[in-house]
Amino acid sequence: MTLLKANQTTVSEFILLGLTNDPTTELFLFIFFLLIYIIILFGNISLISAVVFISDLHKPMYFFLSNLSFSDLCFATTVTPKMLYNMLSGIKSIDFNSCALQLYFFAGFASTEAYMLSAMAYDRYVAICHPLLYTVIMNRKARIVLMAGVYMTGFLATSIHTFCTMRLSFCGPNTINHFYCDIPPLMELSCSDTYISKTIIFVVVFCLGCFSVAVTLASYCYIFFTIMNIKSSGGRLKTFSTCSSHFLCVSLFYGTVFFMYLRPASKYSVSQDKVVSVFYTMIIPMMNPIIYSLRNAEVKNAVSWYINKLLLSKILKFKTV
Repeated sequence: MTLLKANQTTVSEFILLGLTNDPTTELFLFIFFLLIYIIILFGNISLISAVVFISDLHKPMYFFLSNLSFSDLCFATTVTPKMLYNMLSGIKSIDFNSCALQLYFFAGFASTEAYMLSAMAYDRYVAICHPLLYTVIMNRKARIVLMAGVYMTGFLATSIHTFCTMRLSFCGPNTINHFYCDIPPLMELSCSDTYISKTIIFVVVFCLGCFSVAVTLASYCYIFFTIMNIKSSGGRLKTFSTCSSHFLCVSLFYGTVFFMYLRPASKYSVSQDKVVSVFYTMIIPMMNPIIYSLRNAEVKNAVSWYINKLLLSKILKFKTV
């Protein structure tokens, strides 16, 4: 039974208005976002491949980093290809079930990323505050259990969000003033009472969100006090550099989310909402691998060594031939 039949809705598809109605601007945005998406694919796949194939990066921190790249890759892919197709074809419709699936996976990987950043903050806390026990605490089993918990929590919460949203009746307007299916614009289109659904979603987001933020803040508080207790300035700088990339990624993600969802209602703007959505659906997934690659000497050195090794093996193979 399809979601359409299950909900007995008269709306079989939605119309995504996108970012603009001007054809010239839309063509420019198509080229711009296509380039960004290519960078997202290349950057995150390259980082995942480096962690998998380079033995020097087989460490707890890079295990979490590869999962962050995977989450970023999936997060951007749930929205960007459909948006690019709509821009190129001019067909801006999305059927009901596809909208539900896009909402589910988009919210799922967004939630997963938030919890994953908290797991990475805990990893940095253990590495800096308990360095002698780091490999014992963050052993292979602990890392796998932690990541399994992150994915399960993220998609369990999203299952609740998606069910509460798509169970509503949609019997009137079907135009979504956005470039993807999201909870707030869908709630606005519903012709049934949304109070219960909104309350359930708010409680779930508030509880899990507070827990995620609390873990991240507590980890960085301990990290900060530990760094301040290091006597040499060089030691403090070196220790801080081990978590600076993650701190920057956390600041970008939570800064954008807080701006998006904690603004006063009087300051709300649809166009502003779309711009911020572009930032955290495409810009952040593009920036994360760049931040970790450019600011992490270990990643750069390991990748350079691996590339030189491949080139040398090719040269030796060519000479033997």
